[in-house]
Amino acid sequence: MTERLTSTPAGVQLGPLELIPDGTARNFVLEMRAGRFHGFVVRRGTQVYGYVDRCAHMPVPLTQQLDAYLTPDASHIQCSWHGALYTVEEGRCVGGPCVGARLLPWPVTTIDGMIVTVGEDKA
Repeated sequence: MTERLTSTPAGVQLGPLELIPDGTARNFVLEMRAGRFHGFVVRRGTQVYGYVDRCAHMPVPLTQQLDAYLTPDASHIQCSWHGALYTVEEGRCVGGPCVGARLLPWPVTTIDGMIVTVGEDKA
């Protein structure tokens, strides 16, 4: 069994911005030498916000259904297991069992229309 990673190298191209429709989220799984990374990206217009796919309340993936990370009105990230609600922009829990806790960020940005990882190479 491979280790589950919490970061990725900088410069990984995840795909074009259009891969994620505005106001939705998409899951990404990256297989690396050191192990497997599970994360997701939320799109708000031209802004993207990335997080490690792990609830701050319990170490489980946030969703039970592929890409279903957001509340029905797309205003918050929601854990489908225990109902924790997180802000899209900061990953801060504002409702549920872990108020004040934060999702682990996965730094991403857009460069020339492509979603790309940024930050330190820790993988």
